[in-house]
Amino acid sequence: MKNFLKVITLHIDENKLIRNAIRGHRESQQKLFQSYSPKMLSVCRYYIKDIHYAEDVMVGAFFKVFKHLEYYKGEGSFEGWIRKITIRECLTFLRDRKQFIFLEDNSYESTNELSEEMSIELEVEDIQTLIDSLPLGYKTVFLMYAIEGYSHKEIAAYLKITESTSKSQLFKARRLLQEQINNLKIKDNENKSFG
Repeated sequence: MKNFLKVITLHIDENKLIRNAIRGHRESQQKLFQSYSPKMLSVCRYYIKDIHYAEDVMVGAFFKVFKHLEYYKGEGSFEGWIRKITIRECLTFLRDRKQFIFLEDNSYESTNELSEEMSIELEVEDIQTLIDSLPLGYKTVFLMYAIEGYSHKEIAAYLKITESTSKSQLFKARRLLQEQINNLKIKDNENKSFG
């Protein structure tokens, strides 16, 4: 008796899944959701501290993804397209809850990097906690600029603020993060001294 090899599909044709999902094929929609929902939940969690709200926003974003899927033209990455929708949903959620507070302030420095002398190792959860502790305006601008790569002009348009306010919020966010990291470094050194 001959042994037969079972052929396993190793590559899922994303374009085919998208075409089928546009036609309402539930299995294709489910596969797209399963592929991208963990990453998009992570994006939502960046902006929204409460995981339950983050999940709700992520589901709402996917509702819009599937509703407008026919408008995806295949230009750029599909993940990037979904990510933009997800970020907009996060910003809408925060705006609707009236949690944004931006003070016009042009007093910022042009420094773009945190101090190079930091040598403390942080876990992902620690970094998320530090970012979560920022005031929401600082946090949102920081995430949009440092993580998502938006320009100050784009951030200003999304958040309906001036470019100088965006720059100021970013500067203050970085300064607060630097202070928090310095405090962690001091605590880490104290713990090593007593250990």
